[in-house]
Amino acid sequence: MKAIVVGTGFGCLTHVRAMRAAGIEVVAVVGRDPEKTAARAERFDVPNGLTSLADALALPGVEAAAVATPPHTHAPIVLEAVEAKKHVVCEKPFARDANEAQRMLAAADVAGVVHLLGTEFRWATGQALAARLIRDGAIGEPRLATFILHVPMLADPSGELPPWWADAAEGGGWLGAQAAHVVDQVRTTLGEFEGVSASLPLVADRAMTAEDTYTVHFRTKTGVDGVMQSTAGAYGPPLFVTRVAGTGGTVWVDFDTVSIADADGQRQVEVPDDLVLPPPDPPPVDLLVTAYDQLHAFGIDLPPYTRLYQTFADLIAGRRVPDDPRPATFADGVADMQVLDAIRQSAANQHDWVSID
Repeated sequence: MKAIVVGTGFGCLTHVRAMRAAGIEVVAVVGRDPEKTAARAERFDVPNGLTSLADALALPGVEAAAVATPPHTHAPIVLEAVEAKKHVVCEKPFARDANEAQRMLAAADVAGVVHLLGTEFRWATGQALAARLIRDGAIGEPRLATFILHVPMLADPSGELPPWWADAAEGGGWLGAQAAHVVDQVRTTLGEFEGVSASLPLVADRAMTAEDTYTVHFRTKTGVDGVMQSTAGAYGPPLFVTRVAGTGGTVWVDFDTVSIADADGQRQVEVPDDLVLPPPDPPPVDLLVTAYDQLHAFGIDLPPYTRLYQTFADLIAGRRVPDDPRPATFADGVADMQVLDAIRQSAANQHDWVSID
């Protein structure tokens, strides 16, 4: 299968490499800057570096497109790709808001193409195993959930950011970059959101309209009370907490290690063969120029993204795919954006509780 990648940043650092690892032939990368696009195409041994999406979609044999551009550009690119009857993987955050997301879902459904959302961490070993254990009843009925991530990537104000990432109007900020993954994790692990109360502060001393931090109190329709908090703007060592307590026990995740505590004690859970991934593969270090690029420095997204693209190729070929982990579609993109919209609404109204239909 032949595909194109739209976006020369994360698109090249991860999508091109993941597609190839999944057996997909990348025949073009598409970017705005002709010189940078040509250089990235040459660097990653892609035959075409183009600035015209139409020209890329018209290349012989192209069946699919990956959209790895700033969030405010997703909709026009996705709509053009599905109108050309191309199957699409679109990065998260899916859109600027749920209404825009719904337009993309509707167009993809009308076109009859395969559409997936770039929530690659559904295949991350720790997340996938914890979700399976919870679904199988290992901790009883889930009641309390905690998701915390503190990293110092943006703490230094001198660290460079792409202009769009600092601009809330263009879909920038830490909520879309990180919370989109956690929202998807909650939905697939614990059920749909009932409502949220949130704040979106800026911790680092930066002149930006987007946030570098979020704190969200949430409740799911299945009765789980939870907290999501993360910052990329705080100095200090990283802090990671993923922990769900239920009526019969507690499960927590430490990267790929998953543990359970219950009345019988505490134990580490063996990883089943189908959830074992290859080790991370960092991208070329000389291409990690900005503080934003450093978020991808360890290559942890490449192995799960390879699984996502294997699933994508199988769906296009009409082959059956496992339902655990289940791939996220544009319908999930709509649901995720509804939660992100509610978080922004709450934060803009002094942490008011916002219900989600």
